[in-house]
Amino acid sequence: MKKNTGAQLALYPAPVTVVGAMVNGKPNWTLVAHAGVMALSHLMLSMVKAHYTNQGIRENKVVSVNIVDASWLKEADRMGCISGNKEDKSEAFAYTIGEKGAPMIDAAKVSIECEVEDIYDLAGFDNFICKITGTYVDEEILTEKGKVDYRKFKPALFQFPTYEYLETGDILGPCMKMN
Repeated sequence: MKKNTGAQLALYPAPVTVVGAMVNGKPNWTLVAHAGVMALSHLMLSMVKAHYTNQGIRENKVVSVNIVDASWLKEADRMGCISGNKEDKSEAFAYTIGEKGAPMIDAAKVSIECEVEDIYDLAGFDNFICKITGTYVDEEILTEKGKVDYRKFKPALFQFPTYEYLETGDILGPCMKMN
C-alpha cells in the first residue's frame, strides 16, 4: 500500500551541474541540481534568486551548464558552499569562453552553452528557459556516432532527500525494446 507523503518533489536523483556566467566581467560558478530537459533543444535552470550568478545570466543572457563527474566533484561541491556575493570564484576553475560568451569549465567532460530565452519567476526562484547553442564534449567519451557514452562518462547525480551524491550505474536494458 502506498502512503501519501505530501506535496514533495520526488524526481531524484538529478545530474549535478555547475552553472557558469560572466558577472561584472569575470566568470562566476554555482552548483545547481535543478536543471531539466524542456525539449531536445531547450533546458531549464531553476536557481534561488539570491545566487550571485543569476545577475550575470540576467544581464548577458548566456550561461554554461557543466556536467559534473567524480573527477571534479569536490571542487564542484565547493561552488555550492560559498557565495559569489562574498567571495570571488572567478579563479576556481580553468575555463574557456564559448562561442556565445559563456565561461565553460575545462575539467567538465560535457559543457552546454545556452542563450536565455525567458525567465519564469516562482517563489524565490529564477527559472531560466535556455536554448542550447552548443554542446562541447571530450572526445574520449564519445561513441563512434558522436554521442556521449554514459558508460564511460558516468555523471554525478544529486539525491535531494539525503543530500548525497551518487554515480550513474549499470544499464538495465534497451529503451523501448524490452517487450
